[in-house]
Amino acid sequence: MSFDLVFFGGTGDLTWRKLMPALFQAFRHGKLPAGGRILAVARDERSDADYRQFIRERFVDVDSSKRPSDDEFDRFASMLHYRRMDLSQPTDYAGLKSWLDERGADTVVLYLATSPHLFPVICEQLGSAGLNGPKVRVVLEKPLGHDLSSAQEINRVVRSVFSEQQAFRIDHYLGKPSVQNLMALRFGNALFEPLWNRQSIANIQITLAESLGVGTRGDFYDRTGALRDMIQNHALQLLTMIAMEPPSTNDADAIRDEKLKVLKSLRPFTPASVARDVLRGQYKAGTVEGKAVPGYLDEVKVPAGSTCETFVALRTEVQNWRWAGVPFYLRTGKRLAARDAQIVVNFREVPHPIFPGTPRANKLVIKLQPEDGLELHLLAAKGAGQGDALSPVSLDLDFDKAFPTDRVGAYERLLLDAIAGRLNLFVRSDEQEQAWRWVEPILDSWAQDASDLKTYAAGSWGPPAASAMVARDGFAWAEEQ
Repeated sequence: MSFDLVFFGGTGDLTWRKLMPALFQAFRHGKLPAGGRILAVARDERSDADYRQFIRERFVDVDSSKRPSDDEFDRFASMLHYRRMDLSQPTDYAGLKSWLDERGADTVVLYLATSPHLFPVICEQLGSAGLNGPKVRVVLEKPLGHDLSSAQEINRVVRSVFSEQQAFRIDHYLGKPSVQNLMALRFGNALFEPLWNRQSIANIQITLAESLGVGTRGDFYDRTGALRDMIQNHALQLLTMIAMEPPSTNDADAIRDEKLKVLKSLRPFTPASVARDVLRGQYKAGTVEGKAVPGYLDEVKVPAGSTCETFVALRTEVQNWRWAGVPFYLRTGKRLAARDAQIVVNFREVPHPIFPGTPRANKLVIKLQPEDGLELHLLAAKGAGQGDALSPVSLDLDFDKAFPTDRVGAYERLLLDAIAGRLNLFVRSDEQEQAWRWVEPILDSWAQDASDLKTYAAGSWGPPAASAMVARDGFAWAEEQ
């Protein structure tokens, strides 16, 4: 299958930092279909050779195990091309169409790795130029909009040019191997399904923690914040995959129908419940990995006196038969104690403990990063001479060890799926809009009053009030258990 993959924003940070290394890994693994061309478009004047050198220089920053040899890069770079485009000029789109039509590839993938405010104008110009035929797919990078109304407007324009089957709304967390294994864990094994309900599960925690600060992206981050950057998309997508009902098939729409049902079942927020069940914070100076780091307000390009949140913790419930009364806790933040993305399923305690000591409930930990695997925490007897006391033990599955061959990374998997036309791991427009609809009361409440913004020391696990919120239900975050 021949393909043409076009990156709008071809010299941008996302393209050279994430997308090109992912494509190289697909090439190295022999997964990238033969006969493909990769075209980067941007405003700069460059030749193909200039662009290839631009990418070569940036591959120096790639992890050493994934860095290409000179020969490998030369073979990969032969696929790379560059074209100057002004995204507002119809003649430039006509020129792009001519370039694509010269060969007539089987599939054309147009990846919009630009600021979301450019999505409507790009899509309208693509439609006017006739770059929306049945063999064309458009990939939309998150964040898709800034709120519900902007997301709806982007989707309105996209739908006016492309069919829903042509639109690939990307959330790179859905490409992570551990996230894909959520489906296998729940629907490919008989072990957990009888326990996957309110009778057996006490609470579920989703943590997306980063030890890094905002770096040089202070101006972008200050317009976005942790709720828009991580909760509205990544965390909610993980929640839907944990809480969804079994789909009838592995078809993309069957899966996305069930995810949408979860989003519609989330308990809606009111001003009172926002005040009670949502916490926002902002990091101040502290120590991370033994190194002193500045507070958010002292970061580059952050406006003085900003009230942007760098931490969010919230409590919600899925109001349906399976999950009624089970709290779901979501949290994310920058400059936290560790880089740690995980889902913790805490099971209920045994109904009548017969062993001495404090009962300890079982839990399943689904590790997303930096490790990739599963841990099942149990209680076991130590052996002779220990009496009846039980000790915690864990069954640890490290996917990297279980599958020692090169594993496919998130962007690598999603790029290959876009080329192949597989929509299972992409977000449908109604899902994405429902997620915005659910977080909008929080945004509205915060816009009216910023007095609830807490601070936390860099290198901690966030404001102490986040622990108090969980303790209110008689539970604790995973690191406090």
